[in-house]
Amino acid sequence: ATSISNGKALFSTVGCVQCHTPSFTTGRSAVAALRYKPVPLYSDLLLHDMGNGLADGVSQGEADGQEFRTAPLWGLGQRVFFLHDGRTSDLVEAIRAHASKGSEGNGSVGLYNALSEDKKRDLLNFLRSL
Repeated sequence: ATSISNGKALFSTVGCVQCHTPSFTTGRSAVAALRYKPVPLYSDLLLHDMGNGLADGVSQGEADGQEFRTAPLWGLGQRVFFLHDGRTSDLVEAIRAHASKGSEGNGSVGLYNALSEDKKRDLLNFLRSL
């Protein structure tokens, strides 16, 4: 439990929260059970330029081949494959893939890479707890 809480703090410290926003609150809804409820999406649901490393060349709506809507991390611990196209089953590889020429994730990946092995483990334990 300590490792997970440390990892949660590191998730913020390295800047992952800039795109993977921890929580949103729903708005007005005709369904009372859905009205003004916190939702731990871990996404801002916005488009971000992820650089040429993750680019797939596919344009969807207003997103070009290097832009992706931030994937919610909710349920990440239950996933087998990661990234928008499922290209890896390795969580560390998925984190590192956020860095490439032009990627908005470069700074966060650099901070992650600079962490001690213990802190990296804590951050991974937090992500797996989602």
